[in-house]
Amino acid sequence: MSPSGTPILEVENLVRLFGDRKAVGDVSFTVAAGESVGLLGPNGAGKTTTLSIVCGLLRPTSGSVRILGHALRADDDPAKARFGLVPQELALMEALSARENLALCGALYRMHGDALAKAIQRALEFVGLADRATDRVSTFSGGMKRRVNLAAALLHDPEILFLDEPTVGVDPQSRNAIFENVEELRRRGKTVIYTTHYMEEVERLCDRVIILDHGQVVSDDSLKALKSRVSAGFELRFELDGAEPRDLSSLKGLAGVRQVSWTNTELRVQVDSMEDGLERVLAELRRAGVHFHHLDSRRPSLENIFLQLTGRNLRDG
Repeated sequence: MSPSGTPILEVENLVRLFGDRKAVGDVSFTVAAGESVGLLGPNGAGKTTTLSIVCGLLRPTSGSVRILGHALRADDDPAKARFGLVPQELALMEALSARENLALCGALYRMHGDALAKAIQRALEFVGLADRATDRVSTFSGGMKRRVNLAAALLHDPEILFLDEPTVGVDPQSRNAIFENVEELRRRGKTVIYTTHYMEEVERLCDRVIILDHGQVVSDDSLKALKSRVSAGFELRFELDGAEPRDLSSLKGLAGVRQVSWTNTELRVQVDSMEDGLERVLAELRRAGVHFHHLDSRRPSLENIFLQLTGRNLRDG
């Protein structure tokens, strides 16, 4: 919460229709100052649409957004100066250098002169690209472009930072650099709203997780509370031979089996106990003529919560 006790961000009953399709349906949540919140969900869950509305880029069909109690309205609403947006799509001009791109963004924030030059230098140093300031963005890797995108959002030192799947398509080195940047922003007390469909990113970067599915909030809880909801038992993971199985519904009816899912050639079965559960699952796979070349077991993960809440795999579209 802010010192006044008002949440820094309040989202209330957001609805967004595209024709007859409801992309966002009655989404509500609040975010406290300094909190790091993950909007988690599969592709098409409504994360980007929700974020676009919250940032004022898209008008809701109904509902409201408030920044420190102030209702977000027109495109030139001064409340927008409180936040920075790192969009999913790169917002850069390839023919310009990193510094020139940031100068252009700074002008949009009404920054100029020495203050803008210092802000650009700070932002480039923060993302580790000060030594490439004069190089054209067209010469940068995908990960470096993502880092320039982040630098642009930080120029005016916003209180709230919105990041929309900022690691999509980046190399491991740049991905880790972005993680370290977000972690440092959290240490500085920035409020972070981070959309992703990667569970490991939420576990590393967020205090709280809002799970979206089909445009609706299906869970809103702290990371600690979500993890505590993972029931006891074990998860069996089979690497199957050949194509994805078409029908393993019989597994769901076995005693002691809680959850069954598969993607491509990986089968996951959550069981109450290893002793009875493994034996029954192996027998059913033999009966169904399903062959596998690798098996391991582990305690259920946070991703199991998603499966329990939505009935589909996190990375499904």
